[in-house]
Amino acid sequence: MLRVSRLCAAHGAVQAARDVDLEVAAGTLVALIGSNGAGKTTTLNSIAGLHKPASGTVTVAGRDITGWACHRVVRSGVALVAEGRRVAPPLTVVENLELSAYSGRSSKAELREQLERVFDLFPRLAERRDQYAASMSGGEQQMLAVGRALMTKPDVLLLDEPSMGLAPSIVDVLFQTITTLHEAGATILLVEQNAELALAVSDHVYVMQRGQIVSEGTPDLVRGRSEVMSALFG
Repeated sequence: MLRVSRLCAAHGAVQAARDVDLEVAAGTLVALIGSNGAGKTTTLNSIAGLHKPASGTVTVAGRDITGWACHRVVRSGVALVAEGRRVAPPLTVVENLELSAYSGRSSKAELREQLERVFDLFPRLAERRDQYAASMSGGEQQMLAVGRALMTKPDVLLLDEPSMGLAPSIVDVLFQTITTLHEAGATILLVEQNAELALAVSDHVYVMQRGQIVSEGTPDLVRGRSEVMSALFG
């Protein structure tokens, strides 16, 4: 389980997350939705160790990882697929995936299994295994970014705006993969500006506005709150 309690975190000079409380139970897919600038990415980055929270706690399976450096957070079992498809352009697909296995959480045999699992989830990556990341499309790079995170064998997968800037056909592939991971028992915290996409795949939803959680519930409950849907869709 991932638990965030009374988290306050800043992005630059702006206080972007205030007293954030959320939980992601093992094996569930939880969505964090809201408009641009609501504080969603800052919250994920604070969990992943990219930002140090001003206050509050982050725990994974009861272990306090608040303020840990990124590499320690990865070794604790939390992997972030950051906004913007951060891959290593000069490296091939296989090299990118192997590089991401540095965390030391898997044996060589397990790493081979993870590599094959990534290729099963994303056949397009298998077809381009020797292609340099720099020459891949944005959608292919996003698949690679998810694959890199999976290579760390995470207990909790954090996804930040996976659909951003992608063609609808690629979004469909990515979200089918996210659904497959969820059905296989993965624990996922999804930040997604496309609220309809998030509501369609999640077990539980948190709605964030101006750095605070303003509503939560099942997707059906959130859909039924007119004030929330108005804030999300106008």
